[in-house]
Amino acid sequence: MTVRILLLSFHYPPDLAAFRIEALVEALLAQSTHNVQVDVVTTHPSRYPSHYTPGDYNPPRPGLTITRIALPKHKNGLLGQAWGFCVYADGVRKAVKNREYDMILGSSSRLMTAALASAIARWRKTPLYLDIRDIFVDVLPELFPGIVGKILAGMFTRVERLTINQASRINLISPGFLAYFKEHYPDKNFSTYTHGVDELFLQPLPPAGLYPNKGRLKIVYAGNIGAGQGLEKIIPQLAERLAERAYFYIIGHGNTVQKLRDVLERRQITNVELIAPTPRAELIHYYRQADVLFLHLNTFKAFLKVIPSKLFEYAATGKPILAGLEGYAKHFTDTHIANASVFTPADLDSAVAALTRLHLGTTDRSAFVRDYTRTTIQQRMALDILGTGSNP
Repeated sequence: MTVRILLLSFHYPPDLAAFRIEALVEALLAQSTHNVQVDVVTTHPSRYPSHYTPGDYNPPRPGLTITRIALPKHKNGLLGQAWGFCVYADGVRKAVKNREYDMILGSSSRLMTAALASAIARWRKTPLYLDIRDIFVDVLPELFPGIVGKILAGMFTRVERLTINQASRINLISPGFLAYFKEHYPDKNFSTYTHGVDELFLQPLPPAGLYPNKGRLKIVYAGNIGAGQGLEKIIPQLAERLAERAYFYIIGHGNTVQKLRDVLERRQITNVELIAPTPRAELIHYYRQADVLFLHLNTFKAFLKVIPSKLFEYAATGKPILAGLEGYAKHFTDTHIANASVFTPADLDSAVAALTRLHLGTTDRSAFVRDYTRTTIQQRMALDILGTGSNP
């Protein structure tokens, strides 16, 4: 008997932020105890549109269909994102109209994909498994201070309640989310299958020595450049303080990259280079040349519960990590990742002090990699999903 699964994920490879979902699909298809058919409904790559070519798209294969919804172009503002999701939701409705499923699976960071999966599951009376990657209602009051944030938080709290209550089982990508969800939804069952180390980064990188840039340390950041990272609050100040000691390479894009660029230009900072999004395979080149890998989360209270996926990738390289983190992410880093120095986000003196605590060399983190290999984590999650489908 074939288990038919509908998977909703707004992003899917080759979008750079979605390889964990691809690993989950592979784990579902590899289960020997079930014959699985997975229908993924996602969008055309949209996070960094200039980064992709048609050849990057996933070829068809047995047991997997991928339907992609084309999104309208927008400037990544709130209204543009809302309109883009409405187009996606309508595309999902049309894509699943005449299909039957045994399980609905929704992977969601900003709640609405989970809400869409919940609505489909409710309408079809189908078991629902949610993979929650953020607590959206926590972020809203800080993204939109004042009455607007309070109104939005109130609205989305109701959406969250309807969504979570519909689910048969919920995975929380960070154990730091557990306290919130257990308090608000005490009757629900939760798992915590986290981010993991992708196979591409399983082998520690050999040291490459100091980058030939006047003997200065090469400090590399790779990832999104948005409100969640708040790089404009720390990179310009840190680069100025370390002008004679370090050179920063910031790889990525996002809705605050222009803000960061403006600050760098206004302060005439010359030891920071902004680099366009880079394919993961090419990131290894930058990681190999790096003396220190940099990570930073903004000062939002909501981020006290999260655990950045980049931590796992960085840790697997064996390179020193300089990380602006608080809350659960700080606890996780201090507890599990050797030669990772944590500082208070947006605190210049704390960041400089943390840098001096690092050992500038390769660290053996093989035990961490063994415990957090993405393939293993996603295999366990796949079994959990299929078990939920057979026991609605």
